[in-house]
Amino acid sequence: MNSHKHNISFSPESHAAVRLAEGAILSEHLTVENSPVLFGCRTAVCGTCLIEVLSEENGLLACPGEDEKELLEIIAPENPRARLACQIALAADIRIRYLGKA
Repeated sequence: MNSHKHNISFSPESHAAVRLAEGAILSEHLTVENSPVLFGCRTAVCGTCLIEVLSEENGLLACPGEDEKELLEIIAPENPRARLACQIALAADIRIRYLGKA
């Protein structure tokens, strides 16, 4: 089992960075206690967890899947760094900004 861990930091810095194992699905680990990101459906349908990836270590995040791409084209068509946090399997240190409505 891979024990490598990555940091998720937030902008603005309203919450401390979270350290998660490689491959962790953000929606399974981020909560209102440790993150500004909210989650609704967790299946790339609602857009509640819309974020902007401000930086990522070595460009290792997987590209969005088809369902995620379709929703991003509707809710964030002008932002190439927009992602749905519920669809990200952690593969690098990332810095994110929550774009959804709190």
